Amino acid sequence: MRAPFNRLFHVVVCGVLILSTAALAEPLRLPTIFGDHMVLQRDLPVVLWGWAQPGQSVQISMASQNKSVKADAQGQWRAQLAPLQTSPVGTMLTVKTNDRTIEFSDVLVGEVWLCSGQSNMEWRVSQSDGAEQEIANADCPLIRHIEIDHVMRPEPQDDVASKKGWEVCSPKTVPSFTAAGYFFGRELFDQLDVPIGLVNSCWGGSNIEAFTSLEGFKQVPSLSEYVSRIEGSQPDNPTYKKVVTETMVAAQQWLIQTEQALETGQRVTLPPALPKGVLPLMDWADPANKHNAMINGLVPYRIRGSIWYQGESNHAEGMLYVDKTRALVRGWRQAWAQPELPYYYVQIAPYVYGEEDPEILATFWEAQEAIEKEIPHTGMVVIHDVGNLRDIHPRNKKPVGRRLALQALNKTYGKDVVCGGPQFARLRLEGETLRVRFTRTGRGLVTSDGKAPDWFEIAGENGVFVPAQARIEGTSVMLSHGGIKKPSAMRYAWSKMAEPNLRNKEGFPVSPFRAGEIPERALVDGLVKQAKAYSLVYSTDIGAAGTTQKTAAYRVDRAHEIGSFDRVAYFLVLKKSDEPLQYVWVSMDPFVAQAAKLGIPTTDTDVTFRQWVGQMTVQSNVPGVVSGEGIKGYIEFWPNNYNAINSDSVENASDEAF
Repeated sequence: MRAPFNRLFHVVVCGVLILSTAALAEPLRLPTIFGDHMVLQRDLPVVLWGWAQPGQSVQISMASQNKSVKADAQGQWRAQLAPLQTSPVGTMLTVKTNDRTIEFSDVLVGEVWLCSGQSNMEWRVSQSDGAEQEIANADCPLIRHIEIDHVMRPEPQDDVASKKGWEVCSPKTVPSFTAAGYFFGRELFDQLDVPIGLVNSCWGGSNIEAFTSLEGFKQVPSLSEYVSRIEGSQPDNPTYKKVVTETMVAAQQWLIQTEQALETGQRVTLPPALPKGVLPLMDWADPANKHNAMINGLVPYRIRGSIWYQGESNHAEGMLYVDKTRALVRGWRQAWAQPELPYYYVQIAPYVYGEEDPEILATFWEAQEAIEKEIPHTGMVVIHDVGNLRDIHPRNKKPVGRRLALQALNKTYGKDVVCGGPQFARLRLEGETLRVRFTRTGRGLVTSDGKAPDWFEIAGENGVFVPAQARIEGTSVMLSHGGIKKPSAMRYAWSKMAEPNLRNKEGFPVSPFRAGEIPERALVDGLVKQAKAYSLVYSTDIGAAGTTQKTAAYRVDRAHEIGSFDRVAYFLVLKKSDEPLQYVWVSMDPFVAQAAKLGIPTTDTDVTFRQWVGQMTVQSNVPGVVSGEGIKGYIEFWPNNYNAINSDSVENASDEAF
């Protein structure tokens, strides 16, 4: 009986092996981004790729070009066609092997743009102002649109998902198109008269980190924590293996202890859990997971550039957003192997954001404007005039898309068009008046309502900003206030509620900005002699910002401008009504390497920070605060009610006051 059983066993196993091997032989397939009605990028080499059986020959033909390549040992293949000329007439792209043929019909050649971001990019034509008329006028078959499905993955994927695939623009299809993207594409089509392809890969509520690749984070040192988080969650990472192994050992010990507890009638404890750091990055706010599933699989499908409408989910981060954008853009440019890939983006609109400090959004606008200045081949559009303070989704998307298109027409296509509003150039004191000079004024400075420029504020020696009297003089705005004889600083539209009226005659608004010497800089230099050797990085009014904000509202945030440093100082000033000014200056050896980590800590970090610092210098006029040099100091921050025990034996620290 044994021999027949063995023979039967071998036959079954052999059959399984044959079936498994056959399953590995994948038939010819291309990524989802390739489909009927697609638009290929003109004037650039066309890259095609996909999967077939290992070693199988793949033939590609289009527009009199023929290519033949072989799939590698993993069944992957890649081919490149010579650059194609503009073609508004649909043609056929054929890809075949000896056992399968795939034909893509109605393929156009023109300009292809990636449209990405969060809900304001996702906002559909049907939801926008004037939707009925725009839909009726959308018979434009040379505009094509593909919407990428919402997916998150912890590792980069080699394909994306799209239920609809490429769609031809018509009154029937356009209602679901990205509105900002459609109006962008429509303006490009009207001006360039070539087919336009829009790749819509966005997801409402997303932060910028989710659309940023690991490779992008690696290129920005200040964002190394994201590199650690991503790599630490990958199974082939040494840290991952170490943490999982340690958890396994702890779990085995727990099993032993639990068995003993059950035998002796003792209470059992909870088992050790895997630390969050090794779990897949599938939470909504985790980095890279949307890039992995919604961007990575598009590469290397040729595109001309990208447009981006996002920021609401990051609006409380100030200048940190500049570095995060730098990571996003560098990652995309590396992925597409296009180091000058254009990136045009929208400065988010004014919005109430509940009870949040009005200046938090203003500092974010400042960061968004800095992107255009610091990252080459980018451009920002301002939309303070099209928003709704009570609706985070401005419905007037047509000027948004048009302004993005004008950025591209000017900077990418070399058209002689005005593509933005006036920009601050310099500030000069003339008697008791501040002259604010602008560039990019086009045909001149005007106001939208014909009244004097509004939302300008100036400050004098006391550092208090008050509304300024403003008037236009050529390419300048002159600012004054009867109660300020020597104004030293100004700011414009510095509030989440600001809907200012200054613009150029072409209709482009001025972005919020601030300039001048912050009065407290002069104050600290006057009180503390050594302060002149330090650069001002952060400045904030704690009284105005309060203590319950999730982030600090900085008057000054220059962390992104600071490189290495060898000393750190904090200066605190307290001014009570009718009482002398009190101050404390504390300088020390640096306790972090990045200036971005020197700001005010918040409870959102959920981190307990305790750190000894060396060579501390204290200078103060407050009774009871001892001044001195060469002091060993201690810094601590708790995101909750902290333990009163002085566990680190800090000299002169109290266990009673906490």
